[in-house]
Amino acid sequence: MELLATHGVLLVFLLVLLEQLGLPLPAYPVLVVAGALSVNGHHSALWLVSAAIAACFLADMAWYAAGVRYGSTVQRTICRISISPDTCVRQTQTLFERWGVWSLVVAKFVPGLGTLTTALSGTLRLRLRSFIAVGLIGSALYVSLGVALGVYFHAAIDDVLRSLESLGRASGSVLAAALALFLAAKWWQRQRLLAELRGSRITLTELQDLIGSGKRHLFVDARPASSRARDGFIPGAVHVGVEDDAEPPSDVPTDAEIIVYCACPNEVSAALVARRLQRAGFRNVRPLVGGIEAWIGAGLPVERLSEADPMT
Repeated sequence: MELLATHGVLLVFLLVLLEQLGLPLPAYPVLVVAGALSVNGHHSALWLVSAAIAACFLADMAWYAAGVRYGSTVQRTICRISISPDTCVRQTQTLFERWGVWSLVVAKFVPGLGTLTTALSGTLRLRLRSFIAVGLIGSALYVSLGVALGVYFHAAIDDVLRSLESLGRASGSVLAAALALFLAAKWWQRQRLLAELRGSRITLTELQDLIGSGKRHLFVDARPASSRARDGFIPGAVHVGVEDDAEPPSDVPTDAEIIVYCACPNEVSAALVARRLQRAGFRNVRPLVGGIEAWIGAGLPVERLSEADPMT
């Protein structure tokens, strides 16, 4: 509170910049509290909004440049350190499919997606002019809402801060315990899913042996349609996404070898689709270790959609 009262604009700029660059810092609550303090004349709400928008712009340009230079490697790197690496790329790509460049506005309000969306904009080579314009609109809405909430509810925020202050260290302990429980629940959920299918995963070497044996098999692509269109897919693969209800063709026998692949860390999206197929009656469902990256890295062929092909 003392820092915000004395150096509110600078502190907001630094916190928003670091949060938009990907650090898990509580920038939005600070925006709200700083907005409440502006009512008491500690600083100007206009300066707060301007500083925060500038911080968002600098972070967005940094991630856009990284996406242009390093491509999809940036998304994979971010998702490897995410608490939900199995869903972060998929959610970002789904958002882009639905909203296009305007997803930059929506993503600002969804924790974790803002960084990925700006990096993906560079990867997809969105026009810089459009990226800057829409990004500034999203940043202005995001920042202005936080400051406006602080201004409007300043009396209630003062009461909450006084209550937290009276609790002293106990309030921090409660918040830390809640965060620890959340992280533990996410870790346990992921480990339980991976343990279910760890023994059934198939390596690229085993897959090549399977193909050479002539045994009936089917490839299932668990990635979003945009990934299939951009990076290609294993020839003959059918699309069964995590969020849709599609299933393999009805003429595929339930004892056929079904190879599910994705482009996510730990093959978690592939594991989710594999579990659903198993529940549908398919007995030999195996996620591919390394996913499409392992296939492409081995120099194996990929098929690409023509403009006339549906992304299904």
